[in-house]
Amino acid sequence: MDRIFTLDEARALLPGIIAEAREIVAGRADLAEIAFDREAAGGSRLGGLPEIKAIEARIEETLTRWSEQGIEVKGVAPLLIDFPSVFGGESVRLCWIEGEPELAWYHRTDLGFAGRRPLP
Repeated sequence: MDRIFTLDEARALLPGIIAEAREIVAGRADLAEIAFDREAAGGSRLGGLPEIKAIEARIEETLTRWSEQGIEVKGVAPLLIDFPSVFGGESVRLCWIEGEPELAWYHRTDLGFAGRRPLP
């Protein structure tokens, strides 16, 4: 059975997620810079293939850990995650996107991001 989060449970996890999200965002930027520099100049001050593989492994490790906790990773650029929940007997997702300081949105499971509403 998939995990169902209460609002309090999801909000309690968010500070750690935001801290890890900062690392993912930095890694994502490093990957973009390395790829661009390698293409444009043949190399990057940030490294080469070993550094790319290490960054990708760190990002994947974090995303896998979140998934194992029942958190749904919907996107990585921007970073978008959902916490499965229930409001009024209806399946919803508590929704957080990179840059938001708190968990303040939700959407019906069947509507996705386009159906986002502020949490009551």
